[in-house]
Amino acid sequence: MNKIPNRQAICEVLSETAKTDKDIVVLCSDSRGSASLAPFAEAHPDQFVEVGIAEQNLVSISAGMAKAGKRPFAASPACFLSTRSYEQAKVDVAYSNTNVKLIGISGGISYGALGMSHHSAQDFAAMCAIPNMRVYVPSDRHQTKKLMEELVKDDKPAYIRVGRNPVEDIYDGEDTPFEMNRATVLCEGTDAAIIACGEMVRPAKEAAEILRQRGISASVLDMYCLKPLDEESIICAASAAKVVVSVEEHAPFGGLGSMVSQVVASNCPRKTVTMALPDAPVITGTSKEVFDYYGLNAEGIAGKVTELLS
Repeated sequence: MNKIPNRQAICEVLSETAKTDKDIVVLCSDSRGSASLAPFAEAHPDQFVEVGIAEQNLVSISAGMAKAGKRPFAASPACFLSTRSYEQAKVDVAYSNTNVKLIGISGGISYGALGMSHHSAQDFAAMCAIPNMRVYVPSDRHQTKKLMEELVKDDKPAYIRVGRNPVEDIYDGEDTPFEMNRATVLCEGTDAAIIACGEMVRPAKEAAEILRQRGISASVLDMYCLKPLDEESIICAASAAKVVVSVEEHAPFGGLGSMVSQVVASNCPRKTVTMALPDAPVITGTSKEVFDYYGLNAEGIAGKVTELLS
């Protein structure tokens, strides 16, 4: 069982890159521990800034450092980074086109026991709505590593959301297929197209195997790139299927499901269903308990597909 969370993969890439690129700077809002960035702070103290619990300042300081030629990566809990500092993300980062990478840690319902105040179930919708802001939701540590290796090289704004806990590997180390801003096709099918992102990719892949055993052919797309959205891959998968199901750790409005529905409706209309968290305060529990409760697991996804095809 994998014990390395995606946030640790982020730290490893940043730490390695910072050895030769002294413009790499990491900023935290009293979150170096929960972001797994303490090793970076220890190895590169001159390239680390602790802002304290002040998310708005975190983003604005990062933007100022970017304008001065630095390459800042600002990490903070996704629930606060995407809400308390939303204006700064919109104006100081995106509108001003500053090279700031915003890393939303413990995203979705990672802080399950702490309730709605600590859930980030609206960040996809919020961040995708900002012009000039890219949004990425990697599914496992290997894809996270590939994504970060690309982001340390470019000079555009981005928001990256990762969960708190380790997730089971989907890919295999250096052989991980990855193309920037292109979804990864995990399997192809002709009955259903399952499009997922983040921690929902693993259960989507497992659901396809359950469906195969039932005689149902399902494709699975890992849509780690919410913006820019890989519309071509969505159209290709949907066109080959009878039904489309999107799965996300997010509210039912404005996220992956809304975007997939728009693309499918405009290009290849067919029945499309969004599986997401409810439009209500989520129950208290671990991530697994919450996912199981709302059917955001392999059996739940397979059941929904089976229902739609019946």
